[in-house]
Amino acid sequence: MHPRPPAARRPARVALAAALALVLGGALGLATAAGAAAASVDTNAWYVLVNRQSGKVMDVTGTSTADGAVIQQWPRNDGAWQQWQFVDSGSGYYRLKSRHSGKVLDLWNWSTADRGEFRQFTDLNGTNQQFRLGDSASGAYLRLINRHSGKAVTVTDRSTADGATVTQLTDNNQYNQQWQLVKVGSGGGTTPTTSPTTPPPSGNVSWPSATGQQKVSATIKVSGTFDGGLVRYYGLSSGGQDEGQPPVFELADGATIKNVILGTGAADGIHCRGTCTVQNVWWEDVGEDAATFKGTSASQTMTVDGGGARYASDKVFQHNGPGTFVIRNFQVSDFGKLYRSCGNCSTQHARTVQISNVQVTAPGKSLVGINPNLGDRATISGVTIRNDASRKIVVCEEYRGVTSGEPTKVGSGPSSACGYSTSSITYR
Repeated sequence: MHPRPPAARRPARVALAAALALVLGGALGLATAAGAAAASVDTNAWYVLVNRQSGKVMDVTGTSTADGAVIQQWPRNDGAWQQWQFVDSGSGYYRLKSRHSGKVLDLWNWSTADRGEFRQFTDLNGTNQQFRLGDSASGAYLRLINRHSGKAVTVTDRSTADGATVTQLTDNNQYNQQWQLVKVGSGGGTTPTTSPTTPPPSGNVSWPSATGQQKVSATIKVSGTFDGGLVRYYGLSSGGQDEGQPPVFELADGATIKNVILGTGAADGIHCRGTCTVQNVWWEDVGEDAATFKGTSASQTMTVDGGGARYASDKVFQHNGPGTFVIRNFQVSDFGKLYRSCGNCSTQHARTVQISNVQVTAPGKSLVGINPNLGDRATISGVTIRNDASRKIVVCEEYRGVTSGEPTKVGSGPSSACGYSTSSITYR
């Protein structure tokens, strides 16, 4: 049974010109961020919905025509079970109707919880079957926000696997919540020019394939040496960016971790409690942060040697304790900041960061952020930045660090604190 509150039917009256007017007015939440093109839908067209994270499309499992069939992601084949039409519900909301079954995308059992399922069901025009379009950072992608729950249509656990389910999650504007609408069939218009594929790994080193995988339910504490044999560890979190998440691995003073892949749900990645080494570790989908350097000794050193990280909406490496943070032979892509010395920790320290032989692939915001007023110093050499012709990625930023409130940015570029020369940075 699928109990449902009564829902009044509404006539499907849609005019593209009216929809565009609403878009331009911002009333539907369709206007994208400044500089991005406004979004619109053609209600006479059929679309495939391509997920930004996986490059796969929204699909009715088993080409079913039955009520309750699960919605999944699957490689694109343009079958009718992968084609969806936006049917106007009024007030800026749409139903998504399957071309194959004639049924619509339905928030199952009117759930308001994260991970509530989407299935297909007879069109009753209930609010659990209605969606508005939310912008993303890129004009080529949109989010689908359910009217009943206010949550976003999401590929579960940021999976890239065939058959991964489509559920709802609090709207964090994550890549697995972003969809490209690509017209098919005789719906008119043109297909967006942006290729619906997952951004490639960065740098000139191939990302490793996992030899196996292990779901994590609690932090794994490491002393001595831990060799993961390139097993993927995943699932400690939902994949959000909330502060205060636990780490997947916690390294004791003197510990080494190597040959590990951290997959979706990596929470706060790795915490280092003193001197530690992180060797050939790969973050497929950075959570809150990839790794945080803690500890209390000014002589401690955290060394990241090899490996890579991608999909970090904020920081990759966070330096909260004292000491020296070394990052070498590393690659990073699609990130906010590669390294940040804590700008507002209640206890502050003079910190040092040394970066060498790092491959960077845009998009990204900055490589290094330090607090010279607290004694921070950075040394940067052998950096290659790719796909950043306009040089938007800032190499080194300086802040005035504080113990409460927010730090203030005071400068950027080579200086006595930001130790590098322009010849140390190569653009390709």
